[in-house]
This record gives sequence, C-alpha cells and structure tokens, in this order.
Amino acid sequence: MKKFLVIAAMVLASATSFAQQAAGSFSVTPKVGLNIASLTDNKDSDPRFGLAAGAEFMYQASDIVGVSFGAIYSMQGCKYDNVTTKLDYINIPVLANVYVAKGLAVKLGLQPGFNVNSSVKSKGDGVTVDADVDVKTVDLSIPIGLSYEFNNFVIDGRYNWGVTKVHSDLDCKNSVFQFTIGYKLPL
Repeated sequence: MKKFLVIAAMVLASATSFAQQAAGSFSVTPKVGLNIASLTDNKDSDPRFGLAAGAEFMYQASDIVGVSFGAIYSMQGCKYDNVTTKLDYINIPVLANVYVAKGLAVKLGLQPGFNVNSSVKSKGDGVTVDADVDVKTVDLSIPIGLSYEFNNFVIDGRYNWGVTKVHSDLDCKNSVFQFTIGYKLPL
C-alpha cells in the first residue's frame, strides 16, 4: 500500500509539467471532424457517417486540469437496408480535461444535445420517400475521450454514450464515435 501511495504521489507531482497552457488562462478551439453514429438496440443497422463541427472554450483551472464547454453540430442516426434515420443535434459538451502526459488529455463529462433535424429517408425501386420522425428534442450523453495537442493543433477522439432514449416508444439511445481536429487559440 505504501508503494502505491509513493508512486501515486510521484505521478501527481510530475503531472504539473504536462499542461499546455498556464493555470488561469482561457482558449477557444474551432474544430471539424467525423461522426460514426448508430442507435443502440438496433442490431442489424449500419452506422451513419456525418459531420461534427463547432467550437469549444476552455478554462485551464490548474496545471493539469482544464474545464471546457462548447457547441458542436453533430450529424447522428443510423442506416438500415434502404432506410436512413437522420438525427442531427446541437451538442453542448461540458468536460473535465486532465493532462496525463505532455499534450495528452483524458476527457470526461456530460453533454446535453438539442435535436435540430429528425427525418427518415427511404430509397427503393427508384422512389425516395422523406418523412419527419417524432423524437425527443433533448438528448443526454456522457462523452469519454482523449485529445492530443501539438503546436496548437488538437486531435480529439471521443465516444458519446447516450443515456436517454431517442424516442419515447423505443429503447434506442445514441451511440457516437467522434473524431475531430481543431486549432487552439489563446484568449
């Protein structure tokens, strides 16, 4: 037990050099990337590939911990045979960023999302049918991820684990892998 405490103290003591910004500073990171989205409990569906674009603001609270929040347009949903379910959201991620190595941060937080587009598009026999879908207007997910910063470029990969149902009559939840690249601008 003593060895574990000594190792933990050494790791925490050395972690102060890992942050990219000084404590008390602010930054904004415009970003763009790719979503690989699906819905849980929809086993035979394929993922929907879509855009993720927006910006995140960060406050560097200490040498190793930052707190960020942002707004990201996120194309989500899934595909099944000739049917594409489009569920697009404005997500508001609120994350704790813990720097575990120089430039490398582990991220965890909460993310409310607000549905801005929901439709089902069916293609078959040369006929395309586009219909609106009644889904919940607010979604909640838990983003978990990693980011790496180098020369103000930020590569971010996270999994958004949906915790609320997309539709009140179905047990489906959002499941999104998101990969973005951004550029951190000090404020």
